Amino acid sequence: MSFERQQIDVLLKAFVNRRATVGLELALGAAIEVQALARAARGARSEAVYGLKRALAEYHDTVLHKRIQKNINALSLEGQPAIVLDRAEHLGPVVPTFDQLKGKVVLLFFWAHWCPDCKAESPIIARLLDKYRSQGLAIVAPTQRFGYIVSGTPAPPDEELRHIVEVRDTYYSFLRDQPVPLSEANHKEYGVSSTPTLVLLDRQGIVRVYNPGTMSEAELDAAIRQLL
Repeated sequence: MSFERQQIDVLLKAFVNRRATVGLELALGAAIEVQALARAARGARSEAVYGLKRALAEYHDTVLHKRIQKNINALSLEGQPAIVLDRAEHLGPVVPTFDQLKGKVVLLFFWAHWCPDCKAESPIIARLLDKYRSQGLAIVAPTQRFGYIVSGTPAPPDEELRHIVEVRDTYYSFLRDQPVPLSEANHKEYGVSSTPTLVLLDRQGIVRVYNPGTMSEAELDAAIRQLL
């Protein structure tokens, strides 16, 4: 057994035995991620995805879920049909299905009420939506509750929902008339361990860009234009 594998096994055992601290959880997530990326870099992408899926099955109810799913998606989601969204709860208009959106280029903008990078990305997305709406660009902007509001103050679901609406109206005014699914499940399925996460679908509902983190206006503009 390699030293790298031995290190990972030690981390796994500590996590399973519930002795893991926040720092150890971060180290475990990093170890799983680095091992998968190393496999992919050697050309063993399928092996990397398989290993990540095994890790996800073991840690799906832990804080590692989104990070592991993010890496699975980064290695395998582009070129695949978009993952169906949970549409049960939402802000704004009823969330359309991807079948209903076929024929349009769709930007999925995953954001969080506490996220400064999401707020920085907001004017870029608003400008591009105005620029390309008439050519067939649509947006769906999933978010979720996190159990707290300003400065990490714990909040019940109804209070946090009011806060989310306030943040949307203040920083994302262009989303007032756009569908905003409200579900933790969407963030888990799309591996949103970092916000924003930007996902671009072509006119057939196939994922063409999966990008955890921000994109510059030039980068996002070029990606959209390629699909229109």
